[in-house]
Amino acid sequence: MKHTKNTKSFASRWGFILASVGSAVGMANVWGFPNKLGSNGGGAFLLIYLLFVFIFSYVGLPAEFAMGRRAATGTLGAYENAWATRGKGAGKAGGLLGWLPLAGSMCIAIGYAVIVTYILKALVDSLLGTLMTADTAAWFGAFSGTPYSVIPYHIVVVVGTLLTLFLGAHSIEKTNKVMMPLFFLIFLVLAVRVALLPNAAEGYLFMFTPRWEALTDPMIWIWAMGQAFFSLSVTGSGMIVYGAYLSKDEDVVGVAQHTALFDTIAAVVAALVIIPACFSYGLDVGAGPSLLFVTLPTILQDIPLGRLFAIILYVAMIFAGVSSLQNMFEAVAESLMHKFPKLSRTAVLVILCVVCLGFGIGMETIDKWGPWMDLVSIYIIPIGATLGAISWFYVMKKDELLDAVNTGSGKLRGSLWYSVGRYVYVPLAVILCCVALFMHVAF
Repeated sequence: MKHTKNTKSFASRWGFILASVGSAVGMANVWGFPNKLGSNGGGAFLLIYLLFVFIFSYVGLPAEFAMGRRAATGTLGAYENAWATRGKGAGKAGGLLGWLPLAGSMCIAIGYAVIVTYILKALVDSLLGTLMTADTAAWFGAFSGTPYSVIPYHIVVVVGTLLTLFLGAHSIEKTNKVMMPLFFLIFLVLAVRVALLPNAAEGYLFMFTPRWEALTDPMIWIWAMGQAFFSLSVTGSGMIVYGAYLSKDEDVVGVAQHTALFDTIAAVVAALVIIPACFSYGLDVGAGPSLLFVTLPTILQDIPLGRLFAIILYVAMIFAGVSSLQNMFEAVAESLMHKFPKLSRTAVLVILCVVCLGFGIGMETIDKWGPWMDLVSIYIIPIGATLGAISWFYVMKKDELLDAVNTGSGKLRGSLWYSVGRYVYVPLAVILCCVALFMHVAF
């Protein structure tokens, strides 16, 4: 299948990094990170999280970028390509295995689109001013508990995001060059505003003062590891497709570490907004989705220019949500075009639109959305991440993987890099997968 050049590659290194950061920055940063930080020992959790981010951005994320670039396509082709180093039959098995993490990308997209729909509803109600006078819990409960109450917003989110994918890598890069700098700028403005709230200092102390006894709790290590996996989008699928659009002149470890750096800054800045604000108002940091739709609007109602800051907040969240959705949809679109060469990009995007809205509209209530996202996060994402890790570091031939990682690199990675992947990264992925499954069965 023929593609124009600009649909198949990012035009610049920073375009690629910003698109990757856009994929990584999302709900995992804005409510997931403050939530986990708040309920798992504050500063101690932060230190453990940073350790795992360092490991995963050194081996896991570069391996996914490298495999996408080597195969010059997304998930299905990358798995087939990796397994084919062991023979043609193994390649076919790898291609079949790739459907599972790819299905994970689609399942996350279906659920994720619902929460971005809620954010669009909050943005519109902030613009209209109705959110500034409402009882936020009743307002959120009214639409999140009523089936089919946000369908127009849902259609706008899904169709709007898919339209940004029409030119492939070119349009992903263009939109993220606008959305990501604005996201950081907006959250910095909000962080400065929150710093002026009474008792905000208590929140900073909580965030940056390690409770060392928390380091002895194995579950805090598990939560931090899971947060690092999901925050960096190391799912065995999504980042592979961006790697397919990466120039062979780029060092995958370098761009992965830049991606991780900006993703971590985004998470910390989000926490600098949310945790001090919650401490100032005596509210629960670990409130999950209601943090965005009940807690923060309550605070914004109470401060000068609250309506303006509400609009600013939800615009930033739209950027974070859409940039993550772009990656999930593109992972599926590129793989389908690779597998079925007669399908045009337009046809694939229409199929994705129908599937996402067909399944998603029935999931617009929290009681349906919650179990769906639990299923995805407990089973599909950890299993996908584990399959990817095992495929790159145990199935694929070592010299072939190192060749893929070292393409475009000024600094050659050898046995040390490979050993960290094989004996640290893969066991961590397997442990996370097993613990997630055990916790679901046990509780």
